[in-house]
Amino acid sequence: MASPLQFQPKLLNEESICSMVTEGRVHSGVFTDPGIFELEISQIFHRTWIYIGHKSEVPTHGDFKTRKIGRQPVLMIRGKDDVVRVLMNRCRHRGTQVCEGEQGNAKHIRCWFHGWVYNANGELLEVPMLEAYGDGFDKSVMGLNQAPRVEEYRGFVFSSLNPDVPSLTDHLGNARAMMDLMLDASPKGDIQVNAGVHKTVYQGNWKLVGMDGYHVKYVHASVIAAWNRNPDSGLAATHRGDPFEDESASRTRDLGNGHVMLDLTEHRLSHYAQFTEMLKKMTGGQQYLDEMKTKHGEERAKLLVSLAGDPHVGIYPNLQLINNQIRIINPISADVCEVIMFPVLLDGVSDEINALRIRQHESFYGPAGSGSPDDAEIFERVQKGMYAQVNPWLEISRGLHREECDENGVITGKISDEVTQRGQMKRWLALMLDSGAE
Repeated sequence: MASPLQFQPKLLNEESICSMVTEGRVHSGVFTDPGIFELEISQIFHRTWIYIGHKSEVPTHGDFKTRKIGRQPVLMIRGKDDVVRVLMNRCRHRGTQVCEGEQGNAKHIRCWFHGWVYNANGELLEVPMLEAYGDGFDKSVMGLNQAPRVEEYRGFVFSSLNPDVPSLTDHLGNARAMMDLMLDASPKGDIQVNAGVHKTVYQGNWKLVGMDGYHVKYVHASVIAAWNRNPDSGLAATHRGDPFEDESASRTRDLGNGHVMLDLTEHRLSHYAQFTEMLKKMTGGQQYLDEMKTKHGEERAKLLVSLAGDPHVGIYPNLQLINNQIRIINPISADVCEVIMFPVLLDGVSDEINALRIRQHESFYGPAGSGSPDDAEIFERVQKGMYAQVNPWLEISRGLHREECDENGVITGKISDEVTQRGQMKRWLALMLDSGAE
């Protein structure tokens, strides 16, 4: 008989899955059980919208990036017609992966196994010794398969393997306005994702990544201590008054559909003067401030400049826009996850401003950074701890009694409240149980 302390794959059904998530608790099997993980791949990653990449990553004809939808390999590639497509990275002949490496340029894609050749639009151009296939073979229908659904939001490319998935607009919902906070920090309303990538693989579940306002004072205590040692210098000055104290104006928000955020808006606005003084000393800083006011008006410009392109939002299930980066979450197994982090540059600002953004990104999220390695370490400790299952329940009830809900359905709590965890698990449960389109 299976242990009552661990959910076994053969026992997974609607009733057992429902029993794993309550209003303020989650069974640790959600994070450790291989059967649950397999169901997540099929029910979540292979059925809803998945972020693939940003159009600026493939600026010219033939540029491609290799990415994943769950376990399935895909190409984000710009065709001769300037359209960015998401194609399955698989030859139509015998299934060989046609593009190797993480990126490149291939106006003509040649399969290494038998020499079939495709163009960057995915069309099949050449089959060696074609006559052997007979008269019924039609090259025009043998191109690389396109993902069933591909849509963009302001340059962010999403795809789904589910042809019946609701529109991307519906999926993003309230999160679109948060994504705008990153994009509109550029005076041209656009970003560039071409400054390289940091990657990490940790021994922990994919659902552990990010969007937790409670851990900062403990996991990142050394960073806060460093800021406090010289609180009037540079970026440390913009952190005066701890934004992760419940007494602060910072908030956690559940935006719906699993999208959640740590809202640091009021704290950042309170440091607008210090931040702009720093900008004015930089090449192009005053010009940037003037252009933002002209384009957006004083109030909106103040918000956008204060946030500096950081909405601190998670777009369920695999995208996060945090600080100066776009972050993609790739689940590998129940206890292994890959996180890839792309520094974001603002279009239309000086090189000096963008260089500062990269240095900020490196200082916290780089391999020798002050923050990201700590996060990976704590995720691994969490994963190890969850295998102790005398009492397998995890507590996510913090702040449940003081949540507020507005007219748009956005649920809000204090910065340490587990509003974000509850919002993500609510969406997790809905998708895991859904036998329909999404």
